[in-house]
Amino acid sequence: MTVVIATQLKPNRLGYLTAMYDSLTRQGVPWEAVIAVDGADPERLPAPLAGDARVRILALSRPVGAACARNLALTQVRTPYVNWADDDDEFTDDAMRVRLTVLESTGVGWCAGWSEDLHPDGSTTLWRCPTPPGRHEAGDVWTYWRTPAGTIPIGPTTILARTDLVRAAPMGGLVQGEDYMAAVGVTSLASGILLPVPVYRYRKHPGQMTKQASYDALEAAARQHAWTYGRSLRSAVRTREALARD
Repeated sequence: MTVVIATQLKPNRLGYLTAMYDSLTRQGVPWEAVIAVDGADPERLPAPLAGDARVRILALSRPVGAACARNLALTQVRTPYVNWADDDDEFTDDAMRVRLTVLESTGVGWCAGWSEDLHPDGSTTLWRCPTPPGRHEAGDVWTYWRTPAGTIPIGPTTILARTDLVRAAPMGGLVQGEDYMAAVGVTSLASGILLPVPVYRYRKHPGQMTKQASYDALEAAARQHAWTYGRSLRSAVRTREALARD
């Protein structure tokens, strides 16, 4: 499996990126990582990552934004499964093994879990997404996103999915909210399983996107676009399935 991370290698986030890498080294299954360096000097990559053969670098000559950087990095994935991640977060120690076991034993297209907010003092707060644990057929997850302004139905970075599905529903071309589109896209194309265990830690800090002054200006529009995309994709898949049965 491969973890795809986009980063601009900002000095105040390099320690977080190293912590993300450290969390990968604690996984109990083989993994690779593709790091999309978004317009920064790849020489600034922390030494532990630069020296690990499991980590491959895609150096982009100019900043293109997280969505584009992640999608370009997706072309470098060479494993059957892939997981998005941010450069300032972490995986729980059992995140990869528990989801990979489900994927390989059941044949579903994706497996996800809950996430935890990681606070500056090291404490965590569990976040349970609106989608209930268990198996969900293609398109069902979107139904738990009641309105665009409501809580998103599943944590995008908690999803480990087949690479072909992620390539079919990559990050949307938005400056924010692109991960909402990836989440409803993948879960609309295939059945999957949500586990009632935390698999991802979302770091709370002043530099995160949701804390920036400009965040609220586009959030409503981004949510509306992603919500409508999920509804339309679900409808298209259901129509295709109905026609196939006729």
